[in-house]
Amino acid sequence: MTKLNRWVYGIVGVIICLCVGLVYAWSVMANPIAAEFSDWTKAELSLTFTLTMMMFCVGGLIAGFLNKKIKARFFIWISAILMFMGFLISANITSIGMLYFGFGILGGLAAGFAYSAVMGTVCAWFPDKQGLISGILLMGFGISSFLVGKLYAAYTPDYIGGWRDSFKFIAILLLIVLAVCGIFIKKPDADFKAPGLANQKKNVREPAEEIGTATMLKRPPFWFYYIWAVLISAAGLIIVSQASGIASQVGPEVGVGTIATVVGLISIFNGIGRVLFGALFDKVGYKKTMILDMVIFIAAGIIVLLAMLSGAFALIVIGYIIAGIAYGGVTPTNSAIISDFFGRKNFAMNFPVINTNLLFASFGSTIAGKLFDASGSYFSTMILFIGLVIVSFVIFLFIRRPKTKEQ
Repeated sequence: MTKLNRWVYGIVGVIICLCVGLVYAWSVMANPIAAEFSDWTKAELSLTFTLTMMMFCVGGLIAGFLNKKIKARFFIWISAILMFMGFLISANITSIGMLYFGFGILGGLAAGFAYSAVMGTVCAWFPDKQGLISGILLMGFGISSFLVGKLYAAYTPDYIGGWRDSFKFIAILLLIVLAVCGIFIKKPDADFKAPGLANQKKNVREPAEEIGTATMLKRPPFWFYYIWAVLISAAGLIIVSQASGIASQVGPEVGVGTIATVVGLISIFNGIGRVLFGALFDKVGYKKTMILDMVIFIAAGIIVLLAMLSGAFALIVIGYIIAGIAYGGVTPTNSAIISDFFGRKNFAMNFPVINTNLLFASFGSTIAGKLFDASGSYFSTMILFIGLVIVSFVIFLFIRRPKTKEQ
C-alpha cells in the first residue's frame, strides 16, 4: 500500500469527508423531524446543530492530541461506529434529549474524529499543494449535505415518522463505507518527496515558523485570525443551518423538493469554493484570499435580503450560490493559514485548535433560531449575518504572517 499513487489517498479522503460531512445536511434533515414533533421550537431544534459543531471541535481536538499515539485509520473506524450509533439512536428518538445525544453529540464527535484524521494524514502527502488538497478534501465535506439532502428528500417517505427508516439506512451505510475507507488511510514515510519536484525545498514555500501548539497560542497572529474565523464561520453557519427556512419564507408556494435542491446549491458551491480558494491561497497568499472571501460574503447577504424584500425566489438561488462559494473559502483558509504561519510538523494538533472557532461560531445557528422565534422572520437573521462579516473586516486588518528567521 506504500506504493499507491498519492491521489488514491486523496480520493479515499474525499469519500470519508463525504460520509461525515452529512452532519451539515441538518437543515434538510430537520424538516420531517420538526413535522413529527411540532411542539419543539426552532431554537430547540437549532441547538442540535450547535451541539454537533461543538462536538465536532472536541472530536478534532482529541484526534489531534492523540495523533502520534493512535493511527489515523483507528479514528476512522471509531467514527464509523459513532456515526452508526448516532443515527440509530436518532432514528428512535422520543425526546429532544435523545436527538441531542444521537445526532448532536455522537454524530459531531464522529465527524470531528474523521475530519481531523483525514486532514492531518492526507495533507501530508501534498506538501507542494497545501491549499489545493485542503480545498479538495473540504469540498467532499461541504458537498455532502447536497447529496444527502437530495437523496433524503427524494426517498424519505412522506408520512409522519418516515424519516426514521432513512436514518436507519444511513447508519448502516456509513458503518460499512467508513470501515472500508479506514483501511486505506496512512501517513507517508518520513523520507517522502512529492513527485515531480526536482528540489522539493526550493519549490515548496517554507512556513513562517515551525512551532508547537503551546507556542502558537502565544502568537498574536493566531488570536487575530481565530477571532476572524469565529465571526466569518458564524456567518456561514447561519446560512447553512437556516437555509431551508429562509427559502421557504421567500417562496412559501415552492415545493419541498425544490427547496431541498436550492438549499443544496449552498453545498455544491461550498465544495467548489473550497477548491477555488484553496488553490487561490497557494497562488496569491492569505491577504487577497481573505479579502475576496469577505467581499463575496457581503454580496451574498445583500442578495438574500433583497430576495426577502422583493419575494423574488430567483434571488435566493443566486444568493445561495454566492453564499456557498463564500463559506467554502473559510475552511481551506483555516488549514492553509495554520500550515503557512505555524508549520507542518505539528499540523495534526494545531489544525484542530483553529477549528475550535466553531465552538463559538456554532452559536450563530442558535441565535438565528431565537431571532426567528422572536420576530417570525429571517430578516433580522440576515442583518446579523452582514454585521458579522463587517466586523470580520476590521479584525482582518490586524492579521500578520509571522516573520521568518530570514526576515
